[in-house]
Formats: sequence, structure tokens, C-alpha cells
Amino acid sequence: MIPNEPGSLRVAGIHKSFPGVQALDDVNLEVKSGEIHALVGENGAGKSTLIKILMGVYQKDAGEIYIDGVEAHIHSPVEAARHGLHAVYQDLVIAPELSVGENFFIGNLPMRAPGVVNWKGVYRQAGEKLKALGINVDQRRTILDLSPVEQSMVTIAKIVQGQARFMIFDEPTARLTTDETRQLFELIQRLKQNNLGIIYISHRMEEIFEICDSVTVLRDGRVVGSEQISQVTEGRLISMMVGRTIEEMYNIRRGQAGEVLLEVRGLTSAPHFKDVSFTLRQGEVLGLFGLVGAGRTNLLRAIFGANRVDRGQVVLQGKTCLFREPHQAILAGIGLVPEDRKTQGLAMPLSVSHNMNITSYKDISSAGVVHRRQERSRTEKMVQELSIRTPSVRQIVEHLSGGNQQKVAIAKWLCRDADILLMDEPTTGVDVGAKVEIYALIEGLIQRRKAVILCSSYLPEVIGLSDRILVMAEGNVTGEVTRQDANEELLLTLASRLSENGTAAKPE
Repeated sequence: MIPNEPGSLRVAGIHKSFPGVQALDDVNLEVKSGEIHALVGENGAGKSTLIKILMGVYQKDAGEIYIDGVEAHIHSPVEAARHGLHAVYQDLVIAPELSVGENFFIGNLPMRAPGVVNWKGVYRQAGEKLKALGINVDQRRTILDLSPVEQSMVTIAKIVQGQARFMIFDEPTARLTTDETRQLFELIQRLKQNNLGIIYISHRMEEIFEICDSVTVLRDGRVVGSEQISQVTEGRLISMMVGRTIEEMYNIRRGQAGEVLLEVRGLTSAPHFKDVSFTLRQGEVLGLFGLVGAGRTNLLRAIFGANRVDRGQVVLQGKTCLFREPHQAILAGIGLVPEDRKTQGLAMPLSVSHNMNITSYKDISSAGVVHRRQERSRTEKMVQELSIRTPSVRQIVEHLSGGNQQKVAIAKWLCRDADILLMDEPTTGVDVGAKVEIYALIEGLIQRRKAVILCSSYLPEVIGLSDRILVMAEGNVTGEVTRQDANEELLLTLASRLSENGTAAKPE
């Protein structure tokens, strides 16, 4: 018997299975009014299944859901809403062609007379509801005219007007900028102050520690722990999620660095960077670190032939090769995994197979005709070797998870057998489990005597994976640090110090 618990949402002993898969196994979770409770776990941990059960999309096999200590039977999203349960998803459910005010009153527009809409009332009431939540959006604008964060805020305001008591946020910042994320967080804090209970799902650890009060970790469909945020560290949380420590995550096998594959001499591309020089050897991971605006991305793109170079040299295996376009770099054995995989790294509407082979079709073609059996065979081999979760090699890439999309973006260069891989923020937008798998791919590359330039803003990642680290600030190289000497304080010092005349300054 569950005692009366005003202001609480509790799930107890939830089980859910699908053919051949135990998705949830004896899951327990409690969220209180006025609390922001994080639900974390890598892809496949069971987060989405649990949320769909709460929202009535899936039916549980066993277990109970209690609201205020009273068992709630939820068989549809409509019933979930009646109990005050609502969800804000990554893909917003809102009518984009209608105005903000119309979205507030879809199916229930205030009327002045039969068949006559009270438009003044629509906009006045919508404006009052927005103002009450501190949202500054013109209620007469159409949803299409709003920014992503404004669309999210309107969706939230629309839900709150329906007497919401508990809200679920599923990766709400996935398409927001840093400033927009800040605005959303301010609104979520106002919801908390209004005594709503919030379940917050995100793979971004920094968000969990910034906004949440408590956290529950799922792994393989089971709860492995629930903690107050103040009592848990990021390392402990990651360890709970993936079953290994941070140190183990970055513990890739290393070999002896071989001969120089790439040498950059005095490369300059105003105003992005100037006079950059370094070497890259076989079997080596060269880290590239810097703060926003340091010039790292533009440097990688210049090496790859995607950005203009004003002066300097790129020497590849002893031969000067300053590429004027990416095609030349690809033919020379260089690949680029860009930070924005969706617009620059992948053809999102095309299949897994097409994306993997897109840079190397000539290797499996004769007289311009693709050998489909070879295409399928090597794609299936790559899917297996990289543990890419896809129902078929014909699956459209945009329907894969972020981590699997990233592995496809890397796989196309493995199919090409590139000798040098330029990786720009390769783990951005993927969960912890996918990060571990991407680190394993990097390990595999250096074991095969390939070379990697790893550009990352996440210090534990760049320190843990790199053999050497090149640090940039405002387009200048400010230092080179070995793996043995690297620490966060030193790298941040190098990344932020320039002399008075704007040239690189060495730390004391």
C-alpha cells in the first residue's frame, strides 16, 4: 500500500519487453513537485520506453504508476494529460502555419457569436499566459517565424495552461544555441518555482549538473542508481552509465609513433589563423585545443582544401600538396569528419550504404557501373565492425541516432582507407556510450598506423586521447604539450594568453 504522497510521481517495478528484448526490468523512479530530476543513460538504456509508458504511448507489462500516492492507469496520451503529465519532445508538436495565439486555442477558439471567432480574446488571453511565464513573444506571429527556442517556449506555455503538474523534457536543447539554451533554462527554473515536477533527459553532462536537483541512471533497462546532484561527480555518473571509469574510457592502446605523414609549415588564412606549423606521424593522435574563435575548425578545413590558404605549405609524405579543393585531399588520403555532420558530413536523406561508399565508389565500379554486391558486402561488414545500430544498410541516415550517424560519417573514410583523419568535435551530440565506441574507432585507426588530428573542446577527451596537443588562441599556436605534461590548467592558460601585440605568448 502506497501512502498518500501529495506532489509526487512514482513508478514502481515497471517491466516492459519487446520480442527478444527486455527494455525495462523492475524500474523505480520518483519525482517530486518543484524538483528537476534528470533521467540519463546511453542509447538503448530504456529512457524513451519509460517515458512512453508514462505518456500512455506504450503499455507496461507489470508495475504501477502513482500520482500523489494514488495508482494512475494511463492507456493513452489523453489520459496522461488528464493526470497532469505532459512531454516536450525534440520534435515539437505544434501547428507551424498558425499564429501563437491560434496554437493556444486549437479546437477551442473563443467565440463572440456562433461561427465568429473572438480574435481579440484569442490574442489577449494568449499574451497573458505568455507574460505570466516571462515569455516575450508576439502572440500574433506564426510559429514558422519564431526561433527554435521561441517555438519551445510557446509549446511549454501551451502545455502549462492545461494544468500540467509534471513535465518531461526530452533532449530539449538539441537544436538550440548556447544563448537559446540559457533562455530555456530560465523558463524551466520558473516552472520549478511554480511547483511543477520535471523529468529532464539529456546526454549533455554539463546541463545535468547545471539545472537538475537529482538524477536516476538507467543501464540496459535497469536502474543502477539514483542520487542527489550535489552528491555525485561527473566521473561517477559516467561510470554508472557505461560501467567503466573515465580513465578506462580514454585508455586506448597506443603504439610507437612512426614516420612523419603530414607537415604543416607557416600556414596562414587571414583572419582565421596565421603561421601555423606542426608535424603528424603514423600511429599518432594529435590533439587540437582552443577556445571559441581560436581558428581550429578553419585550420582543419584549410588542410582539407575547403578553406582558402593565403600562404604556407602542406607537405604530405615528403611531397608539397597545398589542396585547392577537398577532392584533391581525398585523393591524397585525407578525410574530414566535420563538427556539423548533418549539413557537412553526411547526406542525410540517403541510405547508410550510400553514405559509407560516397567517397569511394570508384573502387567498386567498372565503366561507371557500381557493383551492388560489393557495395552491400562492404557496407554490411562496416556496420558489423563499427557496431552501427541500423535495421538495414538501406536505412535513411537521418533516421539513425546521433551516435550511429557519427559512426557512419567515420565509416565512409574507413571505406576510403584514408591515411589521415581530421576529426572536428567528433563526439558532439552523442551519448556517453557512443563516445566510448568512437574512441574505440580512433584506437583502431592508430593501431593500423593511420594518423588522427582530434579537435575537441572537451578537455578530458583531448587530454585522454592525444599523444601531443597543439593549443591555439585567436588564430595563433600558443604551445605544444605532450600527453605526459598535459593538464587542464596548462591547456587553458595556453588557450587564453596572447601578448600585448597580439602574438602568441608562452606561459611562465
